[in-house]
Amino acid sequence: MQLDPLKTSSYDYTLPKELIATHPVYPADSAKLLVYDRKKDKIIHTTFKDLYDFIPKDASIFLNDTKVIKARIYGNKDSGGKVELLFNKPLFMDRYLVMIRGKVRVGTKIFFENNLNAEVLEVNEDGSRVVNFFKDDEKLDFLSLVEILNKIGHLPLPPYMNREDEEKDNQDYQTLFAKNYGAVAAPTASLHFTEELLEKINKNFPVNYLTLHVGAGTFKPVDVEEILSHPMHSEYFEIDAKAKKALDEAKKVLAVGTTVTRTVEYYARTNKIQGECDLFLNPLNKPIKVDYLLTNFHLPKSTLIMLIASFIGLEKTLEVYNEAIKQKYRFFSYGDGMLIL
Repeated sequence: MQLDPLKTSSYDYTLPKELIATHPVYPADSAKLLVYDRKKDKIIHTTFKDLYDFIPKDASIFLNDTKVIKARIYGNKDSGGKVELLFNKPLFMDRYLVMIRGKVRVGTKIFFENNLNAEVLEVNEDGSRVVNFFKDDEKLDFLSLVEILNKIGHLPLPPYMNREDEEKDNQDYQTLFAKNYGAVAAPTASLHFTEELLEKINKNFPVNYLTLHVGAGTFKPVDVEEILSHPMHSEYFEIDAKAKKALDEAKKVLAVGTTVTRTVEYYARTNKIQGECDLFLNPLNKPIKVDYLLTNFHLPKSTLIMLIASFIGLEKTLEVYNEAIKQKYRFFSYGDGMLIL
């Protein structure tokens, strides 16, 4: 097949089912790490524990401190029909974007535990819904809603894990430095850090945190023929004064994860330090600020594998992924890591 970076079909690859990680490895830094050095065009196989040895000495490191909400809740309509609701993100005026499994029209009311209920205000073309949330007839702001969701909800594990969330996931699916609630998916490249590794890196490199609340759109497959026709999802981000200064002064930037990459690159293009990031990185829109990337292995035909190709090109991306499959790396959220130098 002729590879064309514009064609969605070019970003496909075949992954044996057993390489989809449904649980993490313990300890977290015993995960495998594939290091790809672009200058030498060389792949090295190591473990995350040795990450420190590969970080270039001139790197400033940026991490995402978003925190995953227990965003999946189950309830019933007035009619008694069961409903599954996935919280996605807050909009203006205490309205919220959600995904609802089951038929619901505008005006439908849904009832959950803890006296929480939702009213459907709009149905969008992409199937998402806009709702208000109430507790005892009082409209809820974001922080009050999060408090209730964390009591009654479930962690929204990605669909490909094909299992219910377990008690252990409450720890495993949050980063060690998760701080600001707002994500419905973890920034997974950061799940490999242990306290020891983080401490060692903090001692020897400038480390800064920014926030991008990962939305459900991150799992949305690209289902158009040409990648540039894909309607890119947007996610809320924030860069504080310290991180902004560090970015402006950094000699070289190591982004931990695709979420950090998109945030830094959006800032580099717009100079905005908060708002909605809808940047789509791909071979036709390459990074201009991020020099090195630490990430996981991503779904075929996803915007995330296209982001990898923006760093190393389409052919090399597929070559590296095939090598990872050959070496039995574990893929996706709880899977192994990859460092692009």
